[in-house]
Parts: sequence; structure tokens; C-alpha cells
Amino acid sequence: MSKQSKRREALVYHAKPSPGKIEVVPTKKYTTQRDLSLAYSPGVAEPCLEIEKDKNNAYKYTAKGNLVAVISNGTAVLGLGNIGPEASKPVMEGKGLLFKIFAGIDVFDIEVNTENIEEFIATVKNIAPTFGGINLEDIKAPEAFEIERRLKEELDIPVMHDDQHGTAIISAAALLNALELSEKKIEEASIVVSGAGAAAISCTRLYQAFGAKRENIVMLDSKGVIRDDRDNLTSQKAEFATHRKIDTLQEAMQDADVFIGLSTADIVTPEMLKVMAKNPIVFAMANPDPEIKYQLAKDTRDDIIMATGRSDHPNQVNNVLGFPFIFRGALDVRATGINEAMKMAAVKALADLAKEPVPEQVNIAYGETRLTFSKEYIIPKPFDPRLIATVPPAVAKAAMESGIAKEPIEDWQKYEDELLERLGSDNKIVRLLLNRARTNPKRVVFAEADQLDVLKAAQIVYEEGIAIPILLGRKDEIERLKEEIEFDADVSIIDPKSDEELERKNRYAEAYWKQRKRRGVTIYSSQKIMRERNYFAAMMVNEGDADALISGYSRSYPSVVKPMLELIGMAPGTTRVATTNLMMTKKRGPLFLSDTSINIDPTAKDLAIIAKMTARIVKMFGMDPVMAMTSYSNFGSSTNDKASKVREAVSKLHKAYPDMVVDGELQTDFALDSEKIKQIFPFSKLAGKKVNTLIFPNLDAANITYKLLKVLNKADSIGPIMMGMRKPVHILQLGASVDEIVNMAAIAVIDAQEKEKWEAKKKNKASN
Repeated sequence: MSKQSKRREALVYHAKPSPGKIEVVPTKKYTTQRDLSLAYSPGVAEPCLEIEKDKNNAYKYTAKGNLVAVISNGTAVLGLGNIGPEASKPVMEGKGLLFKIFAGIDVFDIEVNTENIEEFIATVKNIAPTFGGINLEDIKAPEAFEIERRLKEELDIPVMHDDQHGTAIISAAALLNALELSEKKIEEASIVVSGAGAAAISCTRLYQAFGAKRENIVMLDSKGVIRDDRDNLTSQKAEFATHRKIDTLQEAMQDADVFIGLSTADIVTPEMLKVMAKNPIVFAMANPDPEIKYQLAKDTRDDIIMATGRSDHPNQVNNVLGFPFIFRGALDVRATGINEAMKMAAVKALADLAKEPVPEQVNIAYGETRLTFSKEYIIPKPFDPRLIATVPPAVAKAAMESGIAKEPIEDWQKYEDELLERLGSDNKIVRLLLNRARTNPKRVVFAEADQLDVLKAAQIVYEEGIAIPILLGRKDEIERLKEEIEFDADVSIIDPKSDEELERKNRYAEAYWKQRKRRGVTIYSSQKIMRERNYFAAMMVNEGDADALISGYSRSYPSVVKPMLELIGMAPGTTRVATTNLMMTKKRGPLFLSDTSINIDPTAKDLAIIAKMTARIVKMFGMDPVMAMTSYSNFGSSTNDKASKVREAVSKLHKAYPDMVVDGELQTDFALDSEKIKQIFPFSKLAGKKVNTLIFPNLDAANITYKLLKVLNKADSIGPIMMGMRKPVHILQLGASVDEIVNMAAIAVIDAQEKEKWEAKKKNKASN
């Protein structure tokens, strides 16, 4: 994508469909006059009077306890510098979005129009009663130090400047683990710190809190080594001034155990790495380009332990591992601040988590066979679902033990369950999906690439490294649309009706004729039908010229399914093809619905097959399937055939797969209420469990439900995901959105990855 195109895409993202990235959403009913009279006048007077009696009641009657202010004056915006308060607002909104999706914390972003320390502090103090916590952001040093110090002293709510402490906490966790792997002690480690801004100072102070010795630390700024004989040092720089008579980074790196980079790109050379001690630890955290390129560093020293701020290399030092969860823990015990004990607890929790067995969901997301504690994995991944239940409790306990928690937690298991429930309210699974596809992109045919939205999706898929698109359709129209959307990549464009593809069409036609010559197909009709894009696309996959295909944007579902069933066919041992839709619901998180597109009135045997196939898809997403077989009946309350077939399907599954967590027949409201099942049907396999999969008795119920959820609940939909096909073929719903097409392309890639693994296992088994 050209620079101009990227700029336009970023601007459109922030401007449409409504400006900005965050909004205020009511949490109470407001439909009736009675609701409004309680929400505002006269009912609102009652909580006001209670808060007047005791200010702490604001936590009981308002959103204060889950509301954080992200506050900046825009003087040190990452990568942009001093751009002012208004220009910093998109960044602050973005920070608010991260708070919400990772920890369920609400945010108001506040941009303050002053660079005067006293004015800034006064502003924050004056608005502090609104909030449960204050996240200071993108404020230049040295003012940031004084602002944070004063606000921590003068306010009784958590205050943290994330630019200082976020990187410190994450990198400290990584450092402790790296030192352990290199068999070195932090008390003895020689540490070089390149950079002397807020983050570098905070990092070094935290390392000292864990045992690093000041005499073993050398810090550098843009003028070179910070020595105690230099003039005009700030108090922060003076704190780390060395007595050693050295001037350059090259000299400082001699026999150093650790390099911490928070400065600028490409300042570390291979020669510098070569003079470091055995098993050197190099955290090159300048963004977007590190102090030394990852591969260059690895090529220079095979004993190196390397971390960067980038997501495309192992060991990413990413602040999102810290701030959402630290504030979550602080808010949940109503801490009066964020102290050193809480920060150190977060460090230890992150360091320890990296040593524990990694959930399959994380391995799948990052395309790893098995992530284990090693030089390539010294810190948890940002998408690790355990973070929400690991870091906040550690922070909360530290707040309680250090005496600054106003509402201590007593039931830790209940608290952990509540935290895990918060995890289900966002769309992390979509990011996991795209991340997994990127690990091994496949060739995906977009059979309707001359449709603008399909081409836009193909562009995103290409530029994000999700897949290698093959564009099918009218070549002149595709090229015109490519120019319009500035999609200038050199990707394959194929027009099945063009004479340019005559040789390929004849080859496909002959293969198709051989396949179906005893079913009324002639060589002439084969050649004619290969002009149809869906037949042509299916043959591309059949003949190995592509790995997967996407179609259905502009045509009815049945008309696209027909050629796929004819040419591709069902997987070996499969007797039924079906589809499932993954709905990203706001209240329950991911919810799979089957069968949404194929089987009109499945039998009990069919339902059992559909349930089994859906369970495999759920596992493919790294989740354990918890499945309800739905009906209008609850466990035999109706003897009608429609309910009986569901009951029979459950019986078949219980007999064939006793370990499978599936039960029914159940009404949908019961299926989605684990406590109700536990209370009324305690014998059920679903009692006390959160159902993540619904199997419907017929196509009417499944299709109507998924489309209602999609429109009324604004739930993102991934699907329909085809199950039971021999090759990776996925059919869109008519008029699918660009995002839906992108997601389906990722599904097609992952499907191709899974089938490739299955074929490899089959070959290995045969050879042995």
C-alpha cells in the first residue's frame, strides 16, 4: 500500500462511521418514563444525598470505581513529539480502547492545554473526583517526573505515568527471566542503558529495586555517557551518573551483561555485541526500529537473549501486558495509589507466568507447536488469556499487604471468575485468528474480485500478510478498481472467460470431464462450464493451483454451494457437510451456532455429526467446546418428534463420545444460563458451565438466530464456516462486509493449514 493510501485508510478509520474510537454507553434501562425519572430527576437525588453523607458512596452509586482518566498535554507523543493536546487526542482514545478490550475498564480521555507544571497538576486535581484512577500519558521529561510525584502525593486514587512505568514493569519481568536463563544474578550484572528519558529512568530504578547495583549501571543520553563530572545534569540523570572514565557506547558495552535500549534506531553495531559478556541480554526497545536489527543481532551472537518492542519478533516488550491489568487490580480493591510493591508484584506475576505451560489457544494464535520458557519466550504474549486472571490479583494482593486497599478482596476464586468473565466481552479471538493465519499464509482465490468490497478485503489480506490472494473476475475491471483503491501490489489476476486462460481452462475441463463423464457431462459442456468463475475457482483448488477459495459475495448461497459439492466433495469418512457461525457477542464473548446454512431439517444422526464437526472447529480456535443441543423443549418436557430427535442426537453423542461436554435438549435461555441449569437440572453435563456452542434442530432456527444476533446485538460474525469439505472452501453470505470477508479469508487459510498438517501426518504414518 502506498504511503498516501495508508494515510487515507487511517483517516477513514478514525472518521467513519462516527468520529473517534470510543463512546459512552448507558448501563441502565432508559426506555420508560419511570426509568428516566430514576436515572435523572427526581430519583437521582437519592444517591446524591448518600454521596454527600459519605464521598466513598460514589463508588457504590456511580461509575467512578471502573473509570480511569487518560490525561496528556501532548508534549511527548510517541514518534511524533510535542504535537499539542488536540493532536494527541487520537492516541489517548486509542489508550482508552486498550483499557476496555484488555481489562474491561472505562476511560475518559482528557487533553490539557498547558505545559506549565502547576497548571497541569491543578487541572488534574480539580477533575480527580470523577475518576477511580489517573493514567498520565505522553508528557515530556523532566516535567513528567514532577507531575507524577506531586499527583501521587496529593491524590488518594491510583496515579501512574505509563510511559515511565509500563515499559519498566514489562522489561523488568523479561530481564529477571533472561538473567535466570543466562545463569546470572541481577546484583552482579553489568547493565548499559541507552536513553535517559522518563522510561529509561523508571526502568533503571525498578531494576535497582530488584537488586541491580548502581555502580554496575552505565547510562547514556544523546551526548554520550552520563558521568559524574558532566555539567548541567538533571537530578534524574545525576542519579545514574557513573564515575567510570568512559565516553562512548562502544566503551560501555565492553564485558556488559545487559543492554537496555530506549533511544534510537541502529546505534548498536555487531562489533559492540561481540565485546559483551557471555550470554548477553539485549533489549533493543526503540520503536518502530530497534537499536540493532533483530536478525543482525542473532546472526552476530548465537548466545544472545534478545527482546524488542516489535510484534514480529520473539519477546515483545509491550506495555499492554501491564497497564490494563495493573489498574484493574488497583481499582478492584480501591487502592489509594500504585506503589512500588504493586509494580513489583506485577513484574513477578508476568515473569512467573512465562514459566508456566502455555495454553493451546496461545500456541495456535502464534503458530507455535509449543511455546516454552526459553531464550525465545521470556515474557508472556499479549493475547495470553491468563493475563487477566494473573496480574490483577497479584497487584490487588500487594495493595492489600501494603495497607493501601480500601476494599480488600476476601473470595479470591470468585474474583478470578469475575476477571475471566471480563475477558469474554471483547473480540480477542478475531486478533488470534488473524495472527494465526499470518504464521503460514496460503494462496486464496477470491472468486468475485471484480466486486469492490471483495477487492478491498483482498487488499487487506495481502497487506496484512494473512493470505496470498488470487483475483478472479473481469481483468479490466479488477485493474480499474485496484487503481481506485491504490492496491498496487503485483498479485495474480485471472479472468476465466479470457482467451489468455485457454490452456488452463482446457486442462481443468478435461479433469472435470473425467470426474463426471458418467453423469451426463461432455467435454464440450465441461469447457463451457469452466468459464463460470466458481467452477474455475474450485478446479484451481482441486488441481493444486490454489490452497483455498472464497466466494458467495454476489450470489445466492445454494448457487455457490452446488459447484463446490460437485467438484470438491466431502472429506474422506464424512457423510454430511454443514456450517457454523462464530458470533462475537458483547455479553458472552465467542458463541458458535450450527448449522446455519446447509441442512434444512437434519435427522438425529445428522445433528450428532454436525455437533462433532462443530466441536473440532471450536478446538481449532483454541477453545474447549461446551455444547448445548437446543430445542423448544427441556429434557423431555415435550414428546413431539422435533424435540425427540434432538434428545436422540444427545444420546448418540453421550454413548459414542462420553467425554464430550454436550447436553440437551434445552431451550436457549436455559442453555445460556449456567446457574439456571445448575439449579433446575443439576444432573446435566452443562450444570455450572458456560456454554460456547449451540446446535440448532433445523436450518430455520439457526439461520434466523445468527442473523438476529448480527443485526440487533451488532455481533460480529465469522462464517458460515464450511465443515466436512475435502478442500478449504468457504462461502460468504450475500453482501458480506469487508471485515467479514477478511475474517473468512483467515478461516480459509487456517483450514488449509490444518488440512496440510493432516496430510503430512497421513504420509508420515504411511511411510512408517
